[in-house]
Amino acid sequence: MILRDMLKQGADTLRKAGVIEPGLDAWYLLSYCMGITKSRYYMMQDEIPDNNTIKRYNELINERSTRKPLQYITGSQEFMGLAFAVNENVLIPRQDTEVLVERAMGLCRGRRILDMCTGSGCIAVSIAVLGRPESVDASDISEAALQLAKKNSIKNGASVSFILSDIWDNITGEYDVVISNPPYVTAGEMGELMPEVGTYEPGNALYGGCDGLEFYKRIVSGAHGHLAKNGYIFFEIGCKQSVAVSKILAQNGFGDIRTEKDLSGLDRVVWARRK
Repeated sequence: MILRDMLKQGADTLRKAGVIEPGLDAWYLLSYCMGITKSRYYMMQDEIPDNNTIKRYNELINERSTRKPLQYITGSQEFMGLAFAVNENVLIPRQDTEVLVERAMGLCRGRRILDMCTGSGCIAVSIAVLGRPESVDASDISEAALQLAKKNSIKNGASVSFILSDIWDNITGEYDVVISNPPYVTAGEMGELMPEVGTYEPGNALYGGCDGLEFYKRIVSGAHGHLAKNGYIFFEIGCKQSVAVSKILAQNGFGDIRTEKDLSGLDRVVWARRK
C-alpha cells in the first residue's frame, strides 16, 4: 500500500464512523504519525511506508473512529497562536474562546487579572504572554487541570500563579479584570452533545446546572469582594444566554453591560464594569 492509498483508506474509515471532517482528520493523524508537512507528503505519496508506520497510523485512525477528539489523540491544540497541551482533564481550547480573550486583552495591560475555571490555562497563559498585565492568577477546582495548566504556562514562558479553588473559596486577592469561560451547558443540551464532547470532554467543565447559569450566578454574586472599583468582568456564554447573563450582572450592580458576537455572528461574550 502506497502512502496516498493509506491516507484514503484512513479517511474512508473515519467517514464510516461519522467523523465530520474525515479527510482533514486523516491527514492530521498522518502528519502527526510521520512528522511530515503537506509538501513533504506530496513528494512521497507514491512511496510504500514501512510496516511500523502503517500499524501506528491504523491505530490512530481506529482511536479517532471511536470519536475520541483529535486533540486528545495528538495531545495538543493551538490557541491565540500559542501551543497548548491538552488531555481528558480539560476542555479543548476553541476558536470561540479567542473572541473572549481578544475582547479582554485591551483592558489587561498593567492590570491584575484573574482567570476563573482556567482548565488548560489557555486564557490565563495567552493574556500573560500577549496582554502585558501586571499579574495573572488562574483558578480551578480540578487539581489535574491545574497541573496541566502549569505545564502550559512553563511551555509558553508565561508568568501565572495557580490557585486550587471552588469559585471564590480560596481566592484572597483583588483584581482589575476577572475573566471566565465557566461551565454553561444546560441539562437538556448535555444529551445532545456530539460524542467527541459528551463522551470525552470532562462533564464538570461543561455542565452549568439545569439552566446553564449556575456558575455565572456564583461568580457574579461573589465578585464584589474581589473586583476593584470600576473593574471589569468578562464571560464566555452559550449563544442563547446573553440576556440571562446580562440580567444577572445588572441585578448584582454591574453597568456598561455589553455583548460580543463570535465569527459566526452568534452571541459569545458578555462583559460589564463594576459600578
